[in-house]
Amino acid sequence: MKDAAAFPTLLEMFFTRRLIAQRRASPHTIASYRDTFRLLLKFAEKQLAKVPSGLTMEDLNAPFLGAFLDHLESTRANGARSRNLRLTAIRSFFRYAALETPQHSELIQRVLAIPNKRQPRPLVGFLTRLEIDALLAAPARDRWLGRRDHALLLTVIQTGLRLAEITSIRQQDVSLASGAHVRCEGKGRKERCTPLTKSTVTVLTAWIREQGADGTRILFPSARGARLSADVVQHLVAKYAAAHNRHAHHWPTSASRRMSFATQRRWS
Repeated sequence: MKDAAAFPTLLEMFFTRRLIAQRRASPHTIASYRDTFRLLLKFAEKQLAKVPSGLTMEDLNAPFLGAFLDHLESTRANGARSRNLRLTAIRSFFRYAALETPQHSELIQRVLAIPNKRQPRPLVGFLTRLEIDALLAAPARDRWLGRRDHALLLTVIQTGLRLAEITSIRQQDVSLASGAHVRCEGKGRKERCTPLTKSTVTVLTAWIREQGADGTRILFPSARGARLSADVVQHLVAKYAAAHNRHAHHWPTSASRRMSFATQRRWS
């Protein structure tokens, strides 16, 4: 019979019982937490010469976890934001462990007291109307990929949807009739409903007609019909931003701007 207080058992229960069954955490959250503990277990195996199944709660004390977080910054070149995300996963596990193993309360409290690392908060830039027009003109609309990318960029700029939201939208999530809008499940599983302008409705109507109306179909798919990955979307934004910057002599402020999903602007 498994020892309910043993670290391997607690970790398994944290993922299966706490995250999946009780909190119904999103796949993105589960994957992020999984990666955190994968890195932690590898670090522990190297530093303590213990396999994951041999670790104890006492091994994962505050000084050791502090060393792990420092390792992420010094060896893996993680910034403060990534470090804090890893710490969030660790805290979540230890809050769960506090309820299951009260005998480790002091150790757990010391871990929970590890502070976040402060990080700079740069001002998020925005695109001017001229820059938006130049960016939307970059995709070659005589090709299928260009028409898809133009429709995607137009929808992103007009709605301000996050990357994960825009790639998960299906045709059934878009209403192009009177009161046109797009619905999606955003961060924290909050449902969002964003109105669409007439120009966006026109482009999306033509795009869905070209795809073939099918409510279950991804609105902006890959060439094989699958959901676009985050890397692919970031790549196409960077590609069109580079094309935009090559022709940015008319607007000097945009030539040195780094463009991503952070530099968007809602417009109507």
